Amino acid sequence: MYAVVVTGGKQYRVMQGETLRVEKLEVEAGNEVTFDQVLLLGDGEGVKLGDALKGATVSAKVIGHGRADKVKIVKFRRRKHHRKQMGHRQHYTEIEITGIAGGKN
Repeated sequence: MYAVVVTGGKQYRVMQGETLRVEKLEVEAGNEVTFDQVLLLGDGEGVKLGDALKGATVSAKVIGHGRADKVKIVKFRRRKHHRKQMGHRQHYTEIEITGIAGGKN
């Protein structure tokens, strides 16, 4: 069974037992988190959308927090004596999907 959930303004296709990195969540490592914005549920027989997903949730365990690799940003204007360098490291939360609960039948 798989689900499509929304967190941090992004959509993720998740399955039970899978680990993934999402935008930083304000939850301590080792705690459980529940995603209630489920867009789609699928199994081997078909998919559920819309009203069939009322009450559907995806639960996950927070493994830890971290920061991604640095992304370098360079702005350069030729012949103008202008060069600007910046960097960015995005915060993330690593989670493991522990369960997918379907909505109403």
